[in-house]
Amino acid sequence: MDEPLSLSPSGPAESIIPPMPGEAQAALENALKHSEPSDRKMAVRKVIRQWPTYSEAWAELGALADEPVEAYAYFRVGYHRGLDQLRQSGWRGSGFVRSSRPENRGFLEALRGLGQAAGRIGETDEEQRCQEFANQLDP
Repeated sequence: MDEPLSLSPSGPAESIIPPMPGEAQAALENALKHSEPSDRKMAVRKVIRQWPTYSEAWAELGALADEPVEAYAYFRVGYHRGLDQLRQSGWRGSGFVRSSRPENRGFLEALRGLGQAAGRIGETDEEQRCQEFANQLDP
């Protein structure tokens, strides 16, 4: 069964984060092409300076982090930027935010990365909450 069971005739609402400008997406793609990790990290930071609400860029920076606390901080910012965008789009704290929509992937990557980073720094309660939340949003 690929689809979750819904007891409501219309099912839970599905939310989609507004897409970032094509220029931002292209800049992030180019930043990630750098072969040296330090150059990639610097290039992603440059993207974030220009588009600070870009959850996917924050998630990528979290993935590039050298230390667990650094990763935790970057993923947390990406997660909160995504929450802000979801709320601005009418999301009220329930319903699906599916990874099948490219616009949602950065937020979901940040949420999952935050949970993993939380586990690495000993925040097991937060790790569990993030996993549960991600599974509720994108079963």
